Amino acid sequence: MADSSKVPAPIYTTDYKPHPTETMKAAQWTGTKSVTVGEVPKPTITAPKDAIVHITHCCICGSDLHMYGGEMNQAMQEGDIMGHEAIGYVDEIGPEVQKIKAGDRVIILPVIACGDCFYCKEQQYSLCDKTNPSKMMENLYGHRLSGIFGYSHLTGGYPGDQAEFCRVPNADLVLIKCPEDMPAKKALALADVTDTAWHGVELAEVREGDVVGVWGCGPIGLSIQKLSKEIRGAKKVYAIDKDLHRLKIAESFGMIPVDVSKVEPDEYILSVEPHGLDRGIEASGFRSTGSTKHKIMRATGLEGDSADTVTQAIKATRKGGNVALIGDFFFNTNMFPIGMLMEKTITLRGGQLMAQKYYPYLLDLVKEGKYDPSFVFTKVDDFENIPQEYDMQYHQTVPGGLKSIMVTPYGRALGQPL
Repeated sequence: MADSSKVPAPIYTTDYKPHPTETMKAAQWTGTKSVTVGEVPKPTITAPKDAIVHITHCCICGSDLHMYGGEMNQAMQEGDIMGHEAIGYVDEIGPEVQKIKAGDRVIILPVIACGDCFYCKEQQYSLCDKTNPSKMMENLYGHRLSGIFGYSHLTGGYPGDQAEFCRVPNADLVLIKCPEDMPAKKALALADVTDTAWHGVELAEVREGDVVGVWGCGPIGLSIQKLSKEIRGAKKVYAIDKDLHRLKIAESFGMIPVDVSKVEPDEYILSVEPHGLDRGIEASGFRSTGSTKHKIMRATGLEGDSADTVTQAIKATRKGGNVALIGDFFFNTNMFPIGMLMEKTITLRGGQLMAQKYYPYLLDLVKEGKYDPSFVFTKVDDFENIPQEYDMQYHQTVPGGLKSIMVTPYGRALGQPL
């Protein structure tokens, strides 16, 4: 079948149709390491399948830091509304919304998918043809991927949900109904963190009895580790990081900590697991540079991403094993070990989460008490303090070491349990 992403297709409007009189507070990108809380017009219904969600809780994703830190400046415009992790209540729906109604408590998924194109029909929602008009991405990759809330104009320029209200296109597919009695931390963790982590174990094909290595012990990395062990039945999980506090968290969950400030992780793993890992998962992100060479190349603009952690994962993984990339890589890298990858017959996969594919399974896991994702939130703060929260998350100084949940004025008024 021909690749439909090369064929012109209807594009979901990314226009921000402002309310004529009402305003709201929103977290806006105003430059490198600068996010401010601004007063902007409240969004309104733009298309028949839209919904407007009144946000109660939101948080900052590690991938938001790509825009905050300056790596994505060419794809940003001053005033862009940030964020793609939020929950709330449906305030208004368009005339063609069928599954969602006003008053429903909902989780907003990050990926904006049409549900009708070739990729959506294959449940590969993050590869959607129709929701991202970005020519920049098409020129960069040869194809467009899906739209994503608040994630630069590379993914469509959709206003994000770090705001008091958010317009949600194709609401029947992009919103998940959430039980009223589910604590906010669990519900919000299901918006992106748990989905992305599950995508990682799916890409790596983690199976019962596997030996798994996860590069990164942030919220996503720790979630991958827990899902690999608690849900997929991995025999051993190596947790690889340089942050001692996060390594201690991983160890408390039953993982085997590997401190990269003391050992070369690939060499250490092969010394204790001569067979190698069955599955290696990179969840530390493209900013992870260990070698001097990659630090110099990134600093001088000779590469955009670093292959240090990917190289370690490929080397530590057994012949015929799997390596998954879940930390965001956008651009190019040098010295990629293509020979090692090919000769060891390793399967390498990556990509953005296919969020809609994993529901209702993930929601049921949490509802039934089989998995608790709320551990990723180690601090509670008011939405108005989001500029300081960006600074803390960027410098990894969030109290408790992981992630803050932010409560909007509407969320505080409702007084829901966290």
